[in-house]
Amino acid sequence: MSKAISLKGCFPPIPTPFDKKGRVDHDRLAHNLEKWQETPLAGFAVLGSNGEAVFLKEAEKIETWKTARAAIKKDRLFIAGTGCESSMETVELTEKAANLGADAAMVVTPHYYKARMNHRSLMTHYTMVAERSSIPIILYNVPGFTGIDLNAETIIELAQHPNIIGLKESSGNLAKIGQLVHRAGDALQVLAGSGSFLLPALCVGAVGGVMALACVAPRHLSELTQRFDQGDLKKAQEIQLGLIPANAAVTIKFGIPGLKAAMDLIGMVGGLVRPPLLPLEQQEIDELESILREADLLS
Repeated sequence: MSKAISLKGCFPPIPTPFDKKGRVDHDRLAHNLEKWQETPLAGFAVLGSNGEAVFLKEAEKIETWKTARAAIKKDRLFIAGTGCESSMETVELTEKAANLGADAAMVVTPHYYKARMNHRSLMTHYTMVAERSSIPIILYNVPGFTGIDLNAETIIELAQHPNIIGLKESSGNLAKIGQLVHRAGDALQVLAGSGSFLLPALCVGAVGGVMALACVAPRHLSELTQRFDQGDLKKAQEIQLGLIPANAAVTIKFGIPGLKAAMDLIGMVGGLVRPPLLPLEQQEIDELESILREADLLS
């Protein structure tokens, strides 16, 4: 089984840049990773929801991970999003990510047959993936996208598996995060799945976050976690409150097209989205720009 790793800190689920022909733009991907590594980010989730993973063919995922591995320095974590609908395909893709040098795999809940995705099905799925993976597994619960909410009892039971080390919890249910920390203890490292509730999640025992906002506000979020660690809750709270509108803009309000537009606005490369997603219209970009300026995210 794989070695223990620390998930402490801030991780952006990075967008995948595409060129004008709609292909993955590897040069720009490497460029973004270089720029992010000038900040205190702890690592990168490559091909999570914000990476438009559901729109990429397997061959494209492999090439994207190769580029990421070459660009990500050894002192940062490389987390690969490997979740598929079928357990067998998830096992195979996770092993491919491991062979390419991923440090851990983040596995979203299977959800197409959601009526049958009960405790037993999800236990079977994640146990099979964890048993056969040579790298640690991070559970990924994102009910806003999947319509499945991985419940606390299932997570606590899964946390007993030595190769399941963490959870990205995107529901925003702080009572649940607290319950998981209380019941699973050191067996599970919980990560906030959104920058909107990073501070409250840290307060109930989360170790960090995998947050779209970290793509555009890496220094702000890293400072928030640092201030929390130092016991400066007043400053941490000030940072948290100042980021809420910007977080809403790059998640619920404008989604992935908004996150990519925000990256363009801060001088990185977000670029185009893949259909059926559509880029923002000009009035939306103008609104986004004013939200980012208000949050002091535009230099």
